Amino acid sequence: MNKKRLFLLGFILCGLLLCCSCKKKDDQKNKPTDNIESTVTEGASDQKNQETTADTQENKTEETEDTKAENVTYVDYAYDQEPQIIDDIYRTYYEVFLYSYYDSNGDGIGDINGLIEKLDYLNDGDDSTHTDLGINGIWLMPIMPSTTYHKYDVIDYYDIDPEYGTLEDFQKLIEECNKRGIKVIIDLVLNHTSTKNEWFQSAVKSLAIEPCGKKKCKEKDLCREHNPYCQFYNFVEGQPTSGKYYSTGVGDWYYEAVFWDQMPDLNLGNENVRSEFEKIMKYWLDMGVGGFRIDAAKEFYTGNTDKNVEVLSWMTKYVKGLNPDNYLVAEVWDSFGTMSQYYESGIDSLFNFPFAQEQGKIVTTINYTGDKNSGSSLGRAMVTIQDKFRSLNENAIDASFLTNHDTARSAGYFSYNEDKIKLGAGINLMMAGNSFIYYGEELGMSGSGIDENKRVPMYWSETNTTGMTKGPEKMETMVHKFGTYEDQVNDPLSIYNYYKRAIQLRNENPEIARGTTAIIDSLNQGDLCAITRTYKDSSIVLLYNISDQETTVSLADAQLNVEGIRGYLSVNGAAVTMEGDSVTMPPYSIVVLK
Repeated sequence: MNKKRLFLLGFILCGLLLCCSCKKKDDQKNKPTDNIESTVTEGASDQKNQETTADTQENKTEETEDTKAENVTYVDYAYDQEPQIIDDIYRTYYEVFLYSYYDSNGDGIGDINGLIEKLDYLNDGDDSTHTDLGINGIWLMPIMPSTTYHKYDVIDYYDIDPEYGTLEDFQKLIEECNKRGIKVIIDLVLNHTSTKNEWFQSAVKSLAIEPCGKKKCKEKDLCREHNPYCQFYNFVEGQPTSGKYYSTGVGDWYYEAVFWDQMPDLNLGNENVRSEFEKIMKYWLDMGVGGFRIDAAKEFYTGNTDKNVEVLSWMTKYVKGLNPDNYLVAEVWDSFGTMSQYYESGIDSLFNFPFAQEQGKIVTTINYTGDKNSGSSLGRAMVTIQDKFRSLNENAIDASFLTNHDTARSAGYFSYNEDKIKLGAGINLMMAGNSFIYYGEELGMSGSGIDENKRVPMYWSETNTTGMTKGPEKMETMVHKFGTYEDQVNDPLSIYNYYKRAIQLRNENPEIARGTTAIIDSLNQGDLCAITRTYKDSSIVLLYNISDQETTVSLADAQLNVEGIRGYLSVNGAAVTMEGDSVTMPPYSIVVLK
């Protein structure tokens, strides 16, 4: 075969390969997704341990796009406004896993005093400095004594795990947070306890003792009829043929444990259990916490939504009865239709799983094309969830988030495209209600696979290891592409500073969190999301350019009473500008007009 034919054959093969590659990319962009506004999405995972797949290539940094803008001049931001902080139950929350956050005593495990040392990072108490993130709410993952690193198996509901510190340390944390206007909510695990909990230990011991037949058991060790802890759990005699049950080791008695054999499920229909939890909740509220994050609410009675809603209704009435400003947010990891029903309990908030994670509305809007994934579809979805939640609870407060301790981190969702990571954060933080940020997301940290990988040490510094934690024992090595806090703090285009600006906008404009959302019909088209948020007698306009191209938006026909730009979010440093009725928006930008 001569050189000419070889060259021609090679050229044809290259063309075919290129064609296949392009088609694969286009297929991915147009991947069908669940459409909230038209089908009331059923796309959120209903399996707590189901793994996402977008972050599986996180260590292959050679496949990552370098999305730092080229030939774009960074423009100094000219829209700093006076913060309008309102002391209510609307907050921007930061989820902290103490174990991996900051270590104060050199044992490699994060602790309460370590968090106290880093409070100025979250909020220094001075609204004029702009040196902090601007966080005004903290969600602490479980802090009570436990046998595990994650501490979701509680041994004692009235104490602090020794790895984290003491009750005195916790009281100091609350005091320091109060000085900064930060409300602290703590994880409350009432679906199950640890097998080492004294309630369970006492119950199992009594199962071995036959009912005494008396009105009152007088023995030192109570029989199973008279020990109230025997009704605290779901014990059955004889091995069940369905469900997740494990042997107590006593006779033929078994106990229910949905998540793990070391986490026996509580019988939340028992009045003594409820009475005990009322004491527990009051104990922590009296200590100064602002409320609770309720773990695994859909597993109280697995598969029975009505009973689960009733449990949340009981909790809400009790906690809000003590103080209407106490805040409750529950984890209901389920489809939009099912999750929404839990608002009938009267609870303040439910985590918005249909908008979160790899296949949630925020990520699919950014990653995929087509009308179902357009910017205008995002606007319609915002109104749909608002109307649905409020139809079930007029006081519902949406709880938006991108990731948490059970999910892969968002950098992997976007294949480490920095612009998309920022836009995802911007959409989350511009959502109405309370927005939640998982620690380290503001640095674009990596994490996927086993749970330990999602809970890796906060990436403070490579040069100063003081306070750096060792992380969970089984975690694998994570490569964090975007650097440490120390690397990012002085870079105006860093992910950290994008988060900081987004939170600043929330703090400057109460309408963002508290307002009622309405679509601007004439503008909410294609890749432009155009909405208003109205709080009391004040309205703002929010425009989102979801495309990777600059766009100019004409407000002439929208009949909006807009004076000018209130602030904006730009991924590449370029400014959003306004001349007359025209707003020019850089790629992947968001602007607040008023």
